[in-house]
Amino acid sequence: MSTSGKNTTLLSTLALGLGLAFSTQAQITIAYQTGIDPTKVPQADGAYEAAIGQPLAWRPFNSGAEVISALASGDVQIGNLGSSPLAAATSQGLPLVTFLVAAQINSAEALVVREGSGIERPQDLVGKTIATPFVSTSHYSLLGALNHWQIPPGQLRLINLQPPAIAAAWARGDIDGAFVWSPALGEIKRSGTVLTDAAEVGSWGAPTFEVWVARKDFADKHPEVLSQFARVSLDAFADYHANQADWTADSAPVAKIARLTGATPEDVPELLAGSHFPGAEDQLSESLLGGGTARAIADTAGFLKEQGRIERVLDDYSAFVSADYVNSAY
Repeated sequence: MSTSGKNTTLLSTLALGLGLAFSTQAQITIAYQTGIDPTKVPQADGAYEAAIGQPLAWRPFNSGAEVISALASGDVQIGNLGSSPLAAATSQGLPLVTFLVAAQINSAEALVVREGSGIERPQDLVGKTIATPFVSTSHYSLLGALNHWQIPPGQLRLINLQPPAIAAAWARGDIDGAFVWSPALGEIKRSGTVLTDAAEVGSWGAPTFEVWVARKDFADKHPEVLSQFARVSLDAFADYHANQADWTADSAPVAKIARLTGATPEDVPELLAGSHFPGAEDQLSESLLGGGTARAIADTAGFLKEQGRIERVLDDYSAFVSADYVNSAY
């Protein structure tokens, strides 16, 4: 099956989950990923449970596409994912609400090419095997880079691998390069060269970001949960901004992040610096939850449609974004 066909099948499957109602559970299930960010510290400390006042079940996922599937099925109520899978899912009408921008991605995601692969400039990618998790922010950035370099994706061998599989394929010598995030990014950079990263691709017109979303039915029934979740997350961002110099490889916060993500502590400070974590004022601004995030989702969806990754683009994505929960967090 073609890549476009696979993505269409995935999104059709997600759409089938639209009619699944959220069933009341004693425990809220939250989908998280292995990206490096300050919220891993309160997650490790149990601060979310303390603020929300009930147990939380944290489930790790390898990619946003997997998170979307779990949200569509009702297996999880709150999830962390990137702008590309968010655009794909909302374009299919999956009832989600984006209530917090988790990170604006810069060098935290990058295209790394193997030493000895013969890739020294973008045109050398032609005919090479490049891996990325499909329907992810890294996939979107890779397509944006190829578009900027005027290299048709069909001239490469693009393969769909999750981050752990990318690290393993790199170790075996099966791939020439990969666009990915941590901890796989930290591993492959040790024997590779960064050709470009999400920051540079963003400057070319294809920015990426991560968000926290909730199922709309859950958000409507439990707005206080999302408000408390947002407050704990924003407090973590503020602590990082105030004490960034102290978050060294041997510090307690970095140890907690490394333990939850599988990254090595030595890599964490640099990877943290590779993203911007917007505070409450930025979240509520016109550039993010006040309107910019919805427009960015629309722009992402438009690019994905041009690339044949999704079939349609909605006229307006504002129904999938809300500043209410950050507004009521303080």
